[in-house]
Amino acid sequence: MAPLACLLQEQGHRVRGTDVPLYPPMSTLLERAGIQPLVGYDPAHLEPRPDLVVIGNAIHRDNPEAKEAERLGLPIVSMPQALGRFFLDHHRPLVVSGTHGKTTTTAMAAWVYTACGRDPGYLIGGAPCDLPASFHDGAGDRFVIEGDEYNAAYFDRGPKFLHYQPETLLLTSAEYDHADLYPTPEALWEAYAKLIALLPEDGFLVACGDTPKVRELAAKARCQVLFYGLDSGNDLHPLGEIEALPEGSRFRVRDAEAGEVEIELPLAGGHNVSNALAVWAAARRDGIPAADVTETFARFHGVKRRLEELGTARGVTVVDDFAHHPTAVEKTLTALRQRYPGQKVIALFEPRSLTAGRRFFFEPYREAFAGADRVLFAPIFHNGRLAPEERLDFGALAQALTAAGVPAEVCPDNAGLLRQALEEAGDGSVLVTMSSGSFEGMPQKLISALKAP
Repeated sequence: MAPLACLLQEQGHRVRGTDVPLYPPMSTLLERAGIQPLVGYDPAHLEPRPDLVVIGNAIHRDNPEAKEAERLGLPIVSMPQALGRFFLDHHRPLVVSGTHGKTTTTAMAAWVYTACGRDPGYLIGGAPCDLPASFHDGAGDRFVIEGDEYNAAYFDRGPKFLHYQPETLLLTSAEYDHADLYPTPEALWEAYAKLIALLPEDGFLVACGDTPKVRELAAKARCQVLFYGLDSGNDLHPLGEIEALPEGSRFRVRDAEAGEVEIELPLAGGHNVSNALAVWAAARRDGIPAADVTETFARFHGVKRRLEELGTARGVTVVDDFAHHPTAVEKTLTALRQRYPGQKVIALFEPRSLTAGRRFFFEPYREAFAGADRVLFAPIFHNGRLAPEERLDFGALAQALTAAGVPAEVCPDNAGLLRQALEEAGDGSVLVTMSSGSFEGMPQKLISALKAP
């Protein structure tokens, strides 16, 4: 919602709005755009009356401002409806969807098209390191957008991506998530199937063939399909071994026109190599020269809160990451091993989302956190919203990890977790915070405490 507000203001609209207290990077984004959101909901905020009200999916039907907007008969749309109305109808949408990697891949595509002179429009659900902002309404024919599978609004219960009119779709993965919205995996697969069905016959589906479910879904596409991934059975894959270096990844691909091409990516982790392959396929189909794509990849530095190094003090490095799904946790820890070889990795994990605290993730989390040297769990953020039979027993998970050789414990609160992490962080260790929310500013508190006298 914050990038959309900025995007609409960039287009010439006058934007105001209300939210709960915000935190960086989105609070900073709004400040730079000159938008000062009101805090707390009050019907009086709708005076003077706006021409249009855009309601995000965090707002419930009984919200005082939403109720007042309906009572006044004001035009109301969801976030994706607003995007379709004001931006996507005059661009060719390049939609990036999937359980993992959406934000980084969207930022990478927006960066490549921008740096190669295509001036795309874009809207990214995070803060890219290399672009001036996470939003832009470009003059080029492309609009690059992150295709979120979560619901649009209380009056628009389908996934956001069904409003995005994809001409090209990058499908990075398909794993079960958002149990609060999709009661079964099949319900989520159905949503992805509907998205793929929106592709026109002359469209393009770039799908990660490493995932069997993605291949199954892609089989129903009526347009051209290209499978990419790390496995050699894909249409597009690395040739030979990937060089996993602390400063990034180096790999080669075979291109129909350019032949064998070497790519250097300043990001760690095989998952980022895979993300780059998806962007390569889209950019090359759109006629961007291979040499130009390669050169822009070498200057891409990712997105804030995705393996973002905040600093080093007293020999301790603090890294902030958005990981909350077990697969994302595993990939993050693997990438940290690549970036910081031989160093002790201490994971600080907040089960923030409504899915992260559910018991069916017990075994996947046990396997994922095996890649850490030490794990500190924060309390389940939505503990009160989960029934006892749904709730994951993180105490038992900590015991299982400890028994397997990875000392783990559940901290009573975030303040206790902060103290424990600071006590245990020795010279050469890496503290990585993992949360899909603010984590009460945990990463910033860590680096501030380490830098204090």
